[in-house]
Amino acid sequence: MSINNLDSRNTASANLDSLSTDEKYMLRCIQIAKNGLGTTAPNPMVGAVIVYKDHIIGEGFTSAFGGSHAEVNAINSVNDVSLLKFATLYVTLEPCSHFGKTPPCADLIVKMGIPKVVIGLKDPHEKVAGNGIKRLEQSGCHVQVGILKHECEEHHKRFLTFYTKKRPYIILKWAETADGFIAPEPTLRGEKKNPYWITNNRSRQLVHKWRSEEPSILVGTNTVLADNPQLNLRDWYGKPPTRIILDRDLLISTDFHIYNGKQKTIICTEITDPSKYANEVTYKVLNFKSSLPQQLSTLLYDELIQSVIIEGGAQTLQSFIDCNLWDEARIFKGTNTFYKGIKAPEITGDIQKQIQIATDQLTILKP
Repeated sequence: MSINNLDSRNTASANLDSLSTDEKYMLRCIQIAKNGLGTTAPNPMVGAVIVYKDHIIGEGFTSAFGGSHAEVNAINSVNDVSLLKFATLYVTLEPCSHFGKTPPCADLIVKMGIPKVVIGLKDPHEKVAGNGIKRLEQSGCHVQVGILKHECEEHHKRFLTFYTKKRPYIILKWAETADGFIAPEPTLRGEKKNPYWITNNRSRQLVHKWRSEEPSILVGTNTVLADNPQLNLRDWYGKPPTRIILDRDLLISTDFHIYNGKQKTIICTEITDPSKYANEVTYKVLNFKSSLPQQLSTLLYDELIQSVIIEGGAQTLQSFIDCNLWDEARIFKGTNTFYKGIKAPEITGDIQKQIQIATDQLTILKP
């Protein structure tokens, strides 16, 4: 199976014949919206489709942050704008009704005279929250809400979690051996600090694809000290995530990769003395004697970071599991064995899917 085929798929796509016409067009909105994954935040990655007499005459998805929204791009793609007065606009999320980086999409829809708008979800953002729908209805537009609601919720899971739970969408990720270890004992490693690979090249490429899709990645002190990871993108194209590093006592020296200045890095520490800080990174002081998962969730929320991949180590991962503060776990199981070392985290959840990637098995869980 190719890397692209490993993206989550909506259950509705399994049987198109069972879908209504509105659902098929909404499914298309979700499909094209994925083109904005990893580039639109803090804006949601919305998809929009414009239909005239059962033919798609325009499509669009949210541009990279600061650019046009999906509805604008869809309208601008229509060759004959006179048809808009007889068309239906499908969109995964309620059109915005406020001025931000761009003007309100609801005003443009009204201006272009589109008579019907079909919406997947109401926008939970306090600046929208039904006002876009109200604006459309007041203009005489017929509005329908809730088409493929479950699929749109899954698609917008990062955005929805951020604005309804006031925290980022939290993805746990690790690789474990066939006998359940996440890392070997130190004697199995060489003198040079490098990651000790459990998975194959295809799985590692997929992880880099995931990193391109999320705005941040988090690891603990021991992971950095043992592996000296770069936490960047090497096997996929995109914007590298912000590195979030736990380093309570600032044990990580500045010759480690996290200090290379090639991407934004935030170090969470208990040290308050600025003379101990390096210039290449940002420091945030946390109370390591209190619940770190909750503090980190608040920190990322304050930094407007809508999602995070937690890649290790075992203690950091387990702390989020024990606090029941996670939304998705992506667990690779390789074929090699360590016999002894650091045990993989213990987790229970509902299996969403299991995928074979060459010699590795990927299991995706949700709480």
